[in-house]
Amino acid sequence: MDLSSSSPSHFILSLSFAFLVLSRGVLGATFTFVNKCEYTVWPGILANAGSPTLQSTGFELPQDSSRTFTAPTGWSGRFWGRTSCSFDGSESGSCGTGDCGSGEVECNGAGAAPPATLAEFTLGTGGQDFYDVSLVDGYNLPMVVEASGGSGMCATTGCVTDLNQICPTELRSGGGEACRSACEAFNKPEYCCSGAYSTPATCKPSMYSQMFKSACPRSYSYAYDDPTSTFTCSGADYTVTFCPSTPSQKSTKDTTPTTTTPSDGGSYDGTGVVDPATGTSSSSGQMVSGSGAGLEYGSGTQYGSGSGTEYGSGTETQSGSGSQAMLADGSYLAGLAMGESARVLYPTALHFSALAATLVLFVFL
Repeated sequence: MDLSSSSPSHFILSLSFAFLVLSRGVLGATFTFVNKCEYTVWPGILANAGSPTLQSTGFELPQDSSRTFTAPTGWSGRFWGRTSCSFDGSESGSCGTGDCGSGEVECNGAGAAPPATLAEFTLGTGGQDFYDVSLVDGYNLPMVVEASGGSGMCATTGCVTDLNQICPTELRSGGGEACRSACEAFNKPEYCCSGAYSTPATCKPSMYSQMFKSACPRSYSYAYDDPTSTFTCSGADYTVTFCPSTPSQKSTKDTTPTTTTPSDGGSYDGTGVVDPATGTSSSSGQMVSGSGAGLEYGSGTQYGSGSGTEYGSGTETQSGSGSQAMLADGSYLAGLAMGESARVLYPTALHFSALAATLVLFVFL
């Protein structure tokens, strides 16, 4: 086709088509941070080596507020939430959890001190984005990542459970404000997947990572937890929400510390009673039941391979195909729950219609 003889309308449509195709490649993705906690969160942002710094490396996010940033295709890095921060402009500020050590609101290229819940992204690799929520460096607050406007298996992932309320005594940090990983707590190769345990074949999930996995099935629980914890999506924007379900308290210092012990059947530490043969438990506090082996923490809260786990705060997490995690307002986060509830997103109708119309005009003009 001789473009020099094309009509002006054809030329404009050609430019529009090119813009639709290339805009995603130039803009990458939009990240929106939402704070639903009952307290202020100070998100931190760390770009990986070779990736450009975004518009901020750390900022204040008050309760019920949001803030948006854009990242180019190819960007990779991580986000996390800092809590209990105090900044006075003297470069000597600090945070109770997730502190990056800069002394300022901006982290300026520094990462989070564990324990901290992390959201990790790589944009546009092979036409796809890769993302996960990791508990490998421990946990400090609930976090969920949702994809929108993309195509492919764009699952919602994260951890809606407040792990600080069930954190074993030996993993507790900051008087109950965070929960350490077993690697940080004990610094042993079998927990850190190092030395003789540095391969997927030799490093297996510990009882601590299994506890994390039971509570947050789609989050990374240890170094080689890739198959059930890494997700992909093409052409999406992302929302990172802190405390997406029942509001998380800034500290759980009043929560009774517990000690975990592994068991082939069931175990408990608190007021609950567990049948070792079936793993079924009951308690005078929070009532739960399970159909398999499990561990019980606190006053009768059990995690294991059972059919469900119930929390006294009203947050419910159910195990099984198609189950969903309920939010405080009664809505649901489709795809976050355990089982086969991965969300599939396709290009928007507007985008598809624009492309189709452009192709038709190319044929007839």
